[in-house]
Amino acid sequence: MVTAVSLSLGGQALAEPQGGNPPAGAPEGQGPEGQGGGPKPQVTIPSVRSADGSYIKNIVPVDARTLHFDIYSAAMDTVLPVEVMTAGDTSVSRPNLYLLSGADGGAEQANWQGKTDAMQFLSDKNVNVIQILGGGFSFYTDWLKPDPKLGVYKYDTYIGKELPTLMDAALNSNGVNAIAGLSMSGLSVLNLVTHNPGLFRAAAVYSGLTQTSDPIAQEAVRLTVNDWGGGTYENMWGTTDNPLWVENDPTVQAEKLRGVELFVSTGNGIPGAYDLPSSKWATTNTSEYPKTIALGMIIEGAINLFNHNFEAKLNSLGIPATFVYRNVGLHSWGYWQDDLKTSWEVLERGLNSAP
Repeated sequence: MVTAVSLSLGGQALAEPQGGNPPAGAPEGQGPEGQGGGPKPQVTIPSVRSADGSYIKNIVPVDARTLHFDIYSAAMDTVLPVEVMTAGDTSVSRPNLYLLSGADGGAEQANWQGKTDAMQFLSDKNVNVIQILGGGFSFYTDWLKPDPKLGVYKYDTYIGKELPTLMDAALNSNGVNAIAGLSMSGLSVLNLVTHNPGLFRAAAVYSGLTQTSDPIAQEAVRLTVNDWGGGTYENMWGTTDNPLWVENDPTVQAEKLRGVELFVSTGNGIPGAYDLPSSKWATTNTSEYPKTIALGMIIEGAINLFNHNFEAKLNSLGIPATFVYRNVGLHSWGYWQDDLKTSWEVLERGLNSAP
């Protein structure tokens, strides 16, 4: 079998890994079940650049199918990590599934690979799984201004314009993409779809905001950026009377989602099995447990309401979508692990569509 990245021509070949860091949650040589254990591939860094000059700085093989990329983003003038699990069968070009993490951008192990069994589940699906890391408290959007605390954020450009060219070249993919995200990045998923027509064939949102012109949703954004991230939310889309808040409201912009396979899920704010103190997803700080439960009830309850509004808007436009309203559940990785598996049928339809 030929490793996909070795098909790229005109680049710098790496016989041995040079620098970089292995994926969070996957120690050296220990990839997802059914993935690790084989020899690390010899990879080639393709010489391709995106239209704005972004490029792949380095690729580090972690195991037979796990690759750590260092990507230079021209829009943000910085190097960002991307972690990829290549398709099991690379004898033909395969589609790409982009996975986004929550509010902290996948820091430490708060990402799909560190918190869930997503890589094991996806390991036999013959899709390249691309995990975007970094971008904490950014909502993965293009900010109006640099933030004194968070820095320069141009993630809509990065994910929608810079990365696809580079990933297609490095992975020999077929140009078909899907995207999924949770919590903060659920909103980002829908906006990336509407801002980049034709790029994504399917999108899945797990416990993410689907409205931004609503005052409650705007307060949720402020809390995420200011209180948890230490930034200034007005640097993102301006004050809440700025038209950008409406332009980035998926419910208002729902018509732009036509033709995309859509999956949207949420709990209802009632604690379930994954919220119990005994759950591996529960906070280990017992003094914080009541606060975490209360906050999860508020967040998930509000998202449930927004999703019903979003569903009604899509229905009024005749745009099909799959909505799942769990009868229990707060804001937790355990539910998102399950939601990813439930959404696979929808994601697969988009990923298997003709290039």
